[in-house]
Amino acid sequence: MNREDSAPDTPPRAEIHPHVVASPHGSREDPYYWLRDDERRDPAVRAYLEAENAYKERHLAGPLREVLYREIVARLKQDDASVPYFKDGYWYYMRFEAGKEHPVFARRKATLEAPEEIVIDGNERADLGRATGREYYQLGAAEVSPSGEWLAFCEDFVGRRQYELRFKNLRTREVFENPIPNVESDLAWANDNATLLYVEKDPETLLGLHVKKHALGADPALDPVVFTQGDMSFYTGVAKSKSERYIFISMESTVSSEWHYADAEDPALEFKVFLPHERDHEYQIEHLGEHFIVRTNWGATNFRLMRAPIGAADGRAGWQEVVAHRDDTFIQDFDVFDRFIALSVRSGGLQKISIQPLGPNRDAAGAPQFFVASEEPAYSMALSVNPRLDTDVLRYSYSSLTTPTSIYDFDVRLGTRELLKRDPVLGPFDPAAYQTEFLWVGARDGKQVPVSVVYRRGVARDGTAPLLQYGYGAYGLSMDPYFSSARLSLLDRGFVFAIAHVRGGQELGRTWYDDGRLLHKKNSFYDFIDVTRHLVSQGYADPAKVCAMGGSAGGLLMAAIANMSSPEYCAIVAQVPFVDVVTTMLDESIPLTTNEFDEWGNPREREFYDYLLSYSPYDNVRAQRYPSILVTCGLWDSQVQYYEPVKWVAKLRRYKTDHNPLLLHVEMGAGHGGKSGRFERYQETALEYAFLLKQLGIAE
Repeated sequence: MNREDSAPDTPPRAEIHPHVVASPHGSREDPYYWLRDDERRDPAVRAYLEAENAYKERHLAGPLREVLYREIVARLKQDDASVPYFKDGYWYYMRFEAGKEHPVFARRKATLEAPEEIVIDGNERADLGRATGREYYQLGAAEVSPSGEWLAFCEDFVGRRQYELRFKNLRTREVFENPIPNVESDLAWANDNATLLYVEKDPETLLGLHVKKHALGADPALDPVVFTQGDMSFYTGVAKSKSERYIFISMESTVSSEWHYADAEDPALEFKVFLPHERDHEYQIEHLGEHFIVRTNWGATNFRLMRAPIGAADGRAGWQEVVAHRDDTFIQDFDVFDRFIALSVRSGGLQKISIQPLGPNRDAAGAPQFFVASEEPAYSMALSVNPRLDTDVLRYSYSSLTTPTSIYDFDVRLGTRELLKRDPVLGPFDPAAYQTEFLWVGARDGKQVPVSVVYRRGVARDGTAPLLQYGYGAYGLSMDPYFSSARLSLLDRGFVFAIAHVRGGQELGRTWYDDGRLLHKKNSFYDFIDVTRHLVSQGYADPAKVCAMGGSAGGLLMAAIANMSSPEYCAIVAQVPFVDVVTTMLDESIPLTTNEFDEWGNPREREFYDYLLSYSPYDNVRAQRYPSILVTCGLWDSQVQYYEPVKWVAKLRRYKTDHNPLLLHVEMGAGHGGKSGRFERYQETALEYAFLLKQLGIAE
């Protein structure tokens, strides 16, 4: 049901300025390159962005957006709170106050009946930012010192993930307002309660560059450098072991890892390399007793767990297997306990939790490994906050397309579980009113693609329903069948919602990821299109009412299918889409580019240049009919620079042969994730839903 545009005026047209993008394999013309303004100050650029926003507002004028926004927010419990957890003598929790946008982090000493102590109030911090003209606010890492007296916390006032590090004395409640700027949201306290490790970013690439050591009260300009990252294909982070005995420095790239460790009691914090990085070996470590537990893909495509003696100098020769590799189960993460290890795994296309009991020597001589059970066909389980080692109880979260996020305590020894909290959904919500399914769809090359589906009971599979199909497919990130109370606004209007778990994620293990990156990237696009065709053929959707949505690398997916298979989609929402693939990957000054060569390929190599150019959405815009398209972006985005989607829209306006709506929403005061507030972030959701409903002729 492609609808001809009935907007009240003509959309903005970007000027054409000749510009040549050079490469070792030839030059390309980019007439909209001028829309790139790294300082975000160019009056001509800002005028164009404002014109696009104004056009979008005129096109979507009417009450529907506000109706949807109020409907979505009305389902949220205003004064909600998380389940408390106990650590270092305090019960910690997060809570929301009615009508306020940001969380309050609080604690109570020893018992839940003790007086509340505010650790940090995000609303107060956001108000301080607004007082200085900064409308955006996001609280990042917030780490309490082992003594419980000091808080180190990271704040982003722009949306670019360049955090400011501050300290708060939790005894006097004084916040020291002179920040350490431009840091990652990674912090680790030493056990002296006076020394903090943090990661300073490269101001241009925004990658972690220096790990520094700060002493409370010292001049940050004199903070000594503990570690410098010399390879910009790695992300750098710091963390503390669950046992609090060690501090870790981690280096992670797409295909390799390196971890360093230091005794948290050591005043000098002298770091040792656990195992030097080598290509195609990924690992991570955690401390348990006299060993490190190692998640590794050494000889194990889907990873296995090993244990290694601390301080051993014989590399992998002394490692012992704790959890074996399985062809049908991908080990994604793990948590250690004195008597068992909990594993977050991918099996059968779903995120599950398995338990490996440990023997008396903390080896795998315990009982056989087993899964935590679920009764639904499509669901997602994740490890929650588990600060204790000496316990038989695992805390985990559970969600499905019909079940709100639920927090459980599972007794590993008894096999029993206790529901601690289920996210409330206000209003007339009944999970039994919705049906969820888990399908397998044959792709064009014979691979079976998992698909999660949900719809309201009573929606007939007769080919008349509207469909919203969602996808991502990159970085090994899996799109789980999670609950969304906002999504009810579509389901209750008759939509079928489907997640296509396309290649590029890790739903089916590491090979599923490898088969959707580098020179196999197009499989992500083909899978998505093939899932659409299957759902239509099986009566889940009206072929004239198929909508698609995806963000970031999923926005690339949206732009690719718009070029490749335009007639099969009525409307597409491309959120912060990565669309100018070749130009971005040629420019190592653009934030994060160098870390991504093993994901997309380095276009300085001819093979990758040609392949990237063959699907890069910006380069493949041509004279043809396109669906109705809504594109969103954030001016301060550090992951996908705003000018990529802006240029793509400008080029689409020049070439597309239809009159279907093409709208651009630029969030002028935010970055990759849009607005950060608990309620205000749903303004963009309401915008997207209103756009889709309008294209389908649904007015209310």
